[in-house]
Amino acid sequence: MTPQLLEHVRAEALFVSDVQCSEPLDALRIRQAVMRSVRRHGPRGCAALVAQEFGEHPDMAVGRMCWVLDAVRRAYV
Repeated sequence: MTPQLLEHVRAEALFVSDVQCSEPLDALRIRQAVMRSVRRHGPRGCAALVAQEFGEHPDMAVGRMCWVLDAVRRAYV
């Protein structure tokens, strides 16, 4: 798995987690949320849920994905 693909999988997993951008987050909390989502849904399941959310709420999903990508990049430096 390439680093870029791994980043995308992590972002999708965080996207479908219960973590909110308003919460105080550190790298450990982000990594734990990613692992829980991957264990619960699997990588493909996370991707499917992200796609569903973009289909149903594209205006909200774009903002969350921007936040998620930034959070993942900071947590997995």
